[in-house]
Amino acid sequence: MTQPPAMLMLEDGRVFHGVGFGAEGETFGEMVFNTGMTGYQETLTDPSYAGQIVAMTAPHIGNTGVNDEDPESARVQVAGYVVREPARVASSWRSRRSLDAELRAQGIVGIAMPGTRALTRHLRDRGAMRGAISTVETDPQALLERVRQSPSMEGADLARKVTTPEPYIVPAIGDKRFTVAAVDLGIKSMTPHRMAERGCEVHVLPATSTAAEILATNPDGVFFSNGPGDPAATEYAVTALRGVLDAGRPFFGICLGNQIFGRALGLGTYKLRFGHRGVNQPVQDRATGRVEISAHNHGFAVDAPTDGPFETPYGRAEVSHVNLNDGCVEGLRLLDGPAFSVQYHPEAAAGPHDSTALFDRFCELMDGKVRG
Repeated sequence: MTQPPAMLMLEDGRVFHGVGFGAEGETFGEMVFNTGMTGYQETLTDPSYAGQIVAMTAPHIGNTGVNDEDPESARVQVAGYVVREPARVASSWRSRRSLDAELRAQGIVGIAMPGTRALTRHLRDRGAMRGAISTVETDPQALLERVRQSPSMEGADLARKVTTPEPYIVPAIGDKRFTVAAVDLGIKSMTPHRMAERGCEVHVLPATSTAAEILATNPDGVFFSNGPGDPAATEYAVTALRGVLDAGRPFFGICLGNQIFGRALGLGTYKLRFGHRGVNQPVQDRATGRVEISAHNHGFAVDAPTDGPFETPYGRAEVSHVNLNDGCVEGLRLLDGPAFSVQYHPEAAAGPHDSTALFDRFCELMDGKVRG
């Protein structure tokens, strides 16, 4: 099948040319890059990527096709997709269809182009910015004008758009040990599965659930998931979490859940220059000095003091983890209460398994064996 010409336009006027990959048409979003060498199907279906055009730095994408077992949500979530060279053959016995066919079926506009390294270097220098992919526009200036009129990620409340519309339950695998209320801000399917493996019955709730609705499940612990958008725009989740913390229930958060936890503690959040997206980020546990290679997908971070414990409305807290590449906050914990969070993805879908023990720690917290 002959692919149409395609154009990638950034809001600063930088333009790249290639051929269409996936559906034909036009799409807008925040332009970001992912450094993972594997896990493209999990990346595509991660709700945290809603509203973003994702460029893959790995040179070949689509090698293993698409299967029906690995998606992290019910559909492809990215706004657009950028690759250097699509695989011509899907070489996996698990493959059900090609990546190009999947993108076409779900209406995801992409581009295959030789300049992904130049694009990544440009974003590292200039920062993440708005962009567009088009297979229908031939006038770069006209596309640039529409890019500059498109919405920014700052101030975007996207958790409401990707959350479950109705509560549902993921049953425990084996004997039930705990009941967990998981607030879905853009949850990945592997996350409740990791808890179910440990005997947790997980009640997944919509992002806008109130503290009363969360506590009505009579949970042993409360979990706030990953998700897209600006944490400053999700004040409803901050308010709900404060009610959970007031009730003294054990709490665990990841990614956006970590940012919501920070804001509930009275901290601020800010937008990173180009974010962390990939499966190779080094994070240090400040208590043990241990370094974990971890999976990330975030463009915002918590602004917290890293020089020691600080006071919050819920007692003392501290930064538990930091990123060794740029020093940003990667985890928080209460010293006087049963609550902690991390900025990265311990469910490891896709990614290394260095951090999966955090789910065990959450179970220990619910069991009363640790404080936070």
